[in-house]
Amino acid sequence: MATAEAFTLLSIGLVIIGCRVWARWVLVGPANWQLDDYLMPLTGIVFALETVAAYLVGALFDGLTNSYMTDEQRATLDPNSREYFNRQWGSKIQVLGWSLYAFMLWLLKFCVAVFYGRLTSGLMNLKIRVRIAYVLLAVTYIFVCLSLLIGCQPMEKHWQINPDPGNLCQPTNSKLSVYAVVVPNIVTDVYLLSIPLPLLWIANISMRRKLTLMILFSGAIFVMVAGIIRAATILGAGPEGALSGSEWACRETFVSLIVTNLPIIHPFLRKAASKVGLSGLFSRSTRSKTGPSGPSHQLGSKPATIGGFGRSRNKANHPLSIPQETAWGSDEHILPQEAGRNRQLPDSSRDIVVLKEFTVTSDSKEVP
Repeated sequence: MATAEAFTLLSIGLVIIGCRVWARWVLVGPANWQLDDYLMPLTGIVFALETVAAYLVGALFDGLTNSYMTDEQRATLDPNSREYFNRQWGSKIQVLGWSLYAFMLWLLKFCVAVFYGRLTSGLMNLKIRVRIAYVLLAVTYIFVCLSLLIGCQPMEKHWQINPDPGNLCQPTNSKLSVYAVVVPNIVTDVYLLSIPLPLLWIANISMRRKLTLMILFSGAIFVMVAGIIRAATILGAGPEGALSGSEWACRETFVSLIVTNLPIIHPFLRKAASKVGLSGLFSRSTRSKTGPSGPSHQLGSKPATIGGFGRSRNKANHPLSIPQETAWGSDEHILPQEAGRNRQLPDSSRDIVVLKEFTVTSDSKEVP
C-alpha cells in the first residue's frame, strides 16, 4: 500500500476519533461516558497497528507471501535466501493483518450497537433488537476468529513454503478467510441498519430532515461495498494480492471508522454547515400537532408504543417527532434543539404520563 495513502487515512481516522472524544467531553462530560466512548480510542490503536502491518507487507517484505507459487518454485527456493525470508514473514504479517482487520470491524460494530442502545432507551421492542445485536456480534466474531486461527492447523502452516500447504493455509488468498469474514460482516451490518432506519422512515419530520438522518445512519452500506470489493480483489488478484488485500482492508476500516463516528459529531458538523450557509441541510422543521397552548407531545416513551419494526399508531408520538427535544432523550443531540432548550429529561422522567382529572357534579351528587 502506498505509504502516503496508508498514513493519510490513519491521520484522518485519528482526527475523527479525537473529534468524537472532544464532542462527548463537551456534550456529556467524561463522568457520563458510556462503553463505546472508551472503546473508540482503542479502535484508533488497532487502526494504527493495522496500517503499520499493511505498510510492512510492501515496505519490508516486497509484498511476498507463501501464495501464488508453483510446486517447482517452492521446491527450488533456497530456505536461506532473502525471498524465502520475505515470504515467511509476509505470510505472518498477513495472519496478523486479518486478525486486526476483523477485530477493528467488530469493535466498531459493537460501538454502534451500544450507541443504538442509548437511542432506543424506553422503546422496548427496539431495545430487544439491540440486545439481539449484541448476541449476533458476539457469535459472529467468535466464528470469524475460529475460522482465521484454527482453519489451518498447525499454525505454522500459515507461513509454510514447501510443500504447498494448500489454500486454507495461504493467508493472502485463503477462501475460508475471505468468506468467513465478508459474509458475517454483511449480515451484521444489515441487521444493525434494520434497527434505526424503519424508525426514521415513519418519523413525523420533514422529508429533507428524514433523508438527512437516514443517510447519516446508512453509512454501513459503504462499508459493505468496501468489504465486497476487498473480497473480490483478493480472490481475483494475482501475485500482488497481498498488497491489494492490505490496501482494501485499511480503506474499509477507515470508512467504517468514519461512518461510526458521524452520528456523534453530527451536531458539530451542523454548526459548521450553518457558518458556511448550508444550514438547510440540517433543517429544524417538523410537522407536529399543535393545540391552543402550542406543540403537544408525549412526555414519556411508554404511551408511544412501537411494535414490530417501528410501527406506531400515532406518528405525532414518534420519538423523532418530538419538537425541540433530543431524540429518545439521548445525549447524542442527533436532532437539533432550539436555543435555550438544551436541557434533557432525566432518565427517571422518561416514563411519566401526564393525566388530567375532571369532576362532573350534578346537584349535591359528585361523580368522579
